Amino acid sequence: MEDRKRDHIDLAFASQTLVPEMDARFMYEPVLSAHPSNNIPETEFLGKKMQLPLWVSSMTGGTKLAGTINRNLARACREFGMGMGLGSCRIIMDDDRYLHDFDMREIIGNDLPLYANLGVNQLEILLMEKKVDKIIRLVDKLRADGLIIHVNPFQEWFQPEGDRLQQPAIDSVRDLLDQVDFPVMAKEVGQGMGMESLRALLKLPLAAIEFGAFGGTNFARVELMRNSQQPKELFEPLSFIGHDATQMVNMVNHIVEQEQDQIRCKQLIISGGIKSFLDGYYLIRKSRLPAIYGQASTFLKYAREDYPQLRNFVLHQVKGLQMAYAFLRVRE
Repeated sequence: MEDRKRDHIDLAFASQTLVPEMDARFMYEPVLSAHPSNNIPETEFLGKKMQLPLWVSSMTGGTKLAGTINRNLARACREFGMGMGLGSCRIIMDDDRYLHDFDMREIIGNDLPLYANLGVNQLEILLMEKKVDKIIRLVDKLRADGLIIHVNPFQEWFQPEGDRLQQPAIDSVRDLLDQVDFPVMAKEVGQGMGMESLRALLKLPLAAIEFGAFGGTNFARVELMRNSQQPKELFEPLSFIGHDATQMVNMVNHIVEQEQDQIRCKQLIISGGIKSFLDGYYLIRKSRLPAIYGQASTFLKYAREDYPQLRNFVLHQVKGLQMAYAFLRVRE
């Protein structure tokens, strides 16, 4: 006890916080709960029950590290009750050499959501060639619950190897929904989406919309830095265009409030720039639609190493969420 009290004295000055540093998103209610043991509510999402309101957002696929990363992430999902979106599965659509790096159903188990992933450019081509059966086979061989379509026009435009969209992405998503009977999600990859795009997607029978909001990994900037053929200083301003997760939650809330009878997509994955469990907790509690939060690069940081490091990271998220649910209320 004496050592602890000495630490308190020594650290008192170093731990001073200024009012501008205070997180004003919450009401702190210290007298209404005991310290939690397990008070995180079970989440019914995408037709399955999750123990944490946390989604492993899709990351890059087709690299040598993909198998290690995916296996670590799937193992964490199973242990902690999270859902998972695979990285782009294009590489295994016609060739099963890398299927082992994506086939995570045995690891994650049957009770948690696992979604395949395909870019909207590839979707458009397959629709034009009348080869939707290839998408169906992809979902089947991964034993996935459904498919995420990532919409990334900025990334493709800046990418040296990028494809070019021939029609609006909303048309391709709508056409796919008419031809398959498994759940489909749509997401951006780092710029987020504006009001009209969200409105159009919310009116489709999608399983969920994932934000991929501005503030996390910006794949438009990634490709701009990779592309020596593009004049970076001329195109770089485009990479700073986007919508962050808070803006997008507010936009969705407005649309739901104004056009509730037209909303067919009823669930959200709030991702992009979610730096901590507090960001995630704040946004899912603020959302008028049932929501969980997703992270990608933060998981990637730990998933490349031994599993215990990833496990320790998720465990800290659990403990943080427990405290948030016990003592924090979101300000209106």
